[in-house]
Amino acid sequence: MSKKSRFFLFSLFSAFTAGSIFAGGKLYDVAMKPRSHPDGEAKELPEVTQGRMWVRNHPTRRDIYIDSIDSLRLHATYIPSSTTDEHRYAIIVHGIWDNCEGMGVYARELHKKGMNVLLPDLRGFGASEGNYVGYGGDDRYDIIEWIYWIIKRDKDARIMLLGTSMGAATVLMTTGERMPDNVICAIADSSYTTVKDQFVDVYDRMVKPIIPPFIALPLLRLETKIRAGYDFYDIKPIEAVARSATPTLFIHGDKDTFINPAMCRALFDAAGCRREYCMILGAEHVKSVYHSPVKYWAKIDEFLEHVKF
Repeated sequence: MSKKSRFFLFSLFSAFTAGSIFAGGKLYDVAMKPRSHPDGEAKELPEVTQGRMWVRNHPTRRDIYIDSIDSLRLHATYIPSSTTDEHRYAIIVHGIWDNCEGMGVYARELHKKGMNVLLPDLRGFGASEGNYVGYGGDDRYDIIEWIYWIIKRDKDARIMLLGTSMGAATVLMTTGERMPDNVICAIADSSYTTVKDQFVDVYDRMVKPIIPPFIALPLLRLETKIRAGYDFYDIKPIEAVARSATPTLFIHGDKDTFINPAMCRALFDAAGCRREYCMILGAEHVKSVYHSPVKYWAKIDEFLEHVKF
């Protein structure tokens, strides 16, 4: 091979490598760097804003901090029940690009039912430390730490987990681990089956890709391994629910265009635990509680009665 040919091939390889590094970095910035909705965002529903203000301004709210197993400082907002001898607790887990205040609608309703409510900021969001999105992987261990924070203070605690979107996946990943008997049940609203499948689905439907998925996904995977230290191919709520012994209610809106509603049925079918299912007709992504609040809370009340929470 001539020098000219070798130089051409080397230049081509260098350009491809540089382009791959650039593309991987850009994909990482979009998918893995935490960011949150600003206050007063125009597209936010009034009910969401009202829920945020309820959490932020509640007279008995407390800021709680713990350390994760990898030494991050994690934050949660805790609002105790108005009943002093109440041993029921709801851990309420937010979705991507948000913080704990975004779950105010759920917290307000469950607090009204007499529960103590704990709203964690997932790592990288709100007042919690962290510089990457966990998608439920490392986050599951953080939720377990919050569970034990409650149990250390109340050995008679009865705990339910509730999450939406990425928070729902986090809840399901958590129940796939060994749970203390204090954890009575879980509610997963709009979870994905696996992070890999969700990324492929979103990339195909919502992005106009210059780089095809079979190249983009490995680039993002490699970049995530290097910069965040984990493999998102390993985050599989559908496998976690198969191991779970925690009674779980699966909820989804049938008009969800962000996470395919068919994933809800797949999770339900895979679950090895006691399970219930609710598809809210006409509801978009994580909008079920706003679209059909009476049906939504009636189903949750029914489920909680079934599991004797």
